Amino acid sequence: MHASPPLSDRRIFLRFAFIGIVLIAIVLLFGYVGGWLAPQRLTAQRMVNQLQANAGVFSGYRRNHAKGVCVAGYFDSNGQAQAYSAAEVFAPGRTPVVGRFAIPGGNPYAPDSSVPIRSMALRFTQSNGQQWRTGMNSMPVFPVATPQAFYEQLVAQQPDPSTHKPDPAKVKGFFAAHPETAAFLAWVKTAKPSSSFATEGYWSLNAFVFVDAKGERHAVRWRMVPEANDAGVGGSNPDYLDADLTQRLAQGPQRWHLIVTLANPGDPTNDATKEWPSDRQDIDVGTLVLTSTEPQESGACRDINYDPLVLPNGIQASDDPLLPARSAAYATSYLRRTSEEARLPGTVQPNAQPETK
Repeated sequence: MHASPPLSDRRIFLRFAFIGIVLIAIVLLFGYVGGWLAPQRLTAQRMVNQLQANAGVFSGYRRNHAKGVCVAGYFDSNGQAQAYSAAEVFAPGRTPVVGRFAIPGGNPYAPDSSVPIRSMALRFTQSNGQQWRTGMNSMPVFPVATPQAFYEQLVAQQPDPSTHKPDPAKVKGFFAAHPETAAFLAWVKTAKPSSSFATEGYWSLNAFVFVDAKGERHAVRWRMVPEANDAGVGGSNPDYLDADLTQRLAQGPQRWHLIVTLANPGDPTNDATKEWPSDRQDIDVGTLVLTSTEPQESGACRDINYDPLVLPNGIQASDDPLLPARSAAYATSYLRRTSEEARLPGTVQPNAQPETK
């Protein structure tokens, strides 16, 4: 074998110059993603920072929907969605589910009556190893259509240091500048804090795309419709939702029907502030059956990031800009709370309150 001729000084210089350019490009890319080169650009870090500014930091907890409980059960598919999605979860049969009920906000000790919204997050684990994760809320529309508008809403609702409450003038100014919030505000006027997670319906809010076995795409939204409709435990107990759910599950499983709504051509898929007309085709594709609950500090949902973009084959994201923003913010929140639990340097140390997630 012949030894390779030594590189000339010029070739050595060019090689190192190329390596340097690649390294600089990587640094610039990280700088852009992290917001260092454009500090006014909205990033997941800024979004989560604002959530913390509004609610405070409770070490080890989610930055939003901090107060919740774990649940488990299964989804019993009836096969009716197979014509629209090739996802295995829609084949007839059962898929195990680990979920979480919660209320909005970053304070894990807030009373259940403090907000009228409840949330349901679910992780379906298919037998082929793929997962479907979804986070839904008990309201038919979202207040705003873009991540920037949501950030501006959080800023407007940041408590004033002197009163520890949002400035009514700033909140009023925000809603006046965002007429797309009208549908949400109309819902809020009639919404009351429910006394049970089990009697609530939950909407996906965002649109998604089902892809069938032929590769054809179908724009959809979904919602969970409860079988239970009776009043639950309420009263002065600040944790009545947990108490009610425990009592109900002790008596038997709780059920919801998964209703998929098919869009018509022209229905908006990029605007969660707009409901689709009520005459759109609805399909009952199966039943969610929840059989048990656990505290979130020790339950199976504790370490799950309910990222709405964790999707199996047969379900895809739509063009809704809120979806990638939610995914990025959830990841940032997850990294912070798990880093705090691990006591990594530079993280907020656990406070005097009991630890959980």
